[in-house]
Amino acid sequence: MSWLLLMALLLSCSRMSSAARLLEEVPPKEEYPHPTVPELPKPELPPYPAVPDEHPVPEQPKPEEPHPVPVPELPKPELPPHPAVPELPKPELPPHPAVPEHPVVPELPKPEEPHPVPELPKPEVPPHPAVPELPKPEVPELPKPELPPHPTVPELPKPELPPHPTVPELPHPEVPEVPEHEMPPKPEPESKP
Repeated sequence: MSWLLLMALLLSCSRMSSAARLLEEVPPKEEYPHPTVPELPKPELPPYPAVPDEHPVPEQPKPEEPHPVPVPELPKPELPPHPAVPELPKPELPPHPAVPEHPVVPELPKPEEPHPVPELPKPEVPPHPAVPELPKPEVPELPKPELPPHPTVPELPKPELPPHPTVPELPHPEVPEVPEHEMPPKPEPESKP
């Protein structure tokens, strides 16, 4: 069953790839509006058959190993003797020129340090001239103006108010007494036998 499913999958894949190749090779036609394709209902697949847990695998006979064939030893080829390389004479290098010793550098006289700059005397500032005190001008006292005496306000007589009217006592209305509502007597609880 699984072998058939694998074959069907391989065939469908090869068909799809050939169809895709044809689509690539065909020149594009004029574009038309795509028709609406109705959605097809999904086909209901039959339930997958239950596979048993363990498949009995028959033991295959081991292939017989072939007997080792003896390999004949081949004779080693004789190599010609290595030719002797003649020793080349070492080229005579010219003698290394003698490096003269470092010449003695005469000590240069130390540059004389410049003389310190003498401090200049501070210029004498003349003392600040004293400002003479100016005499305060005498301000003549002005005579106080004489104010007229405060006028006396005559006391006004208090107006006589009319006597406060007395409120007559109103008679209280007689409220009739409401009779108390009589409650029905409470039922006595039944005695249990």
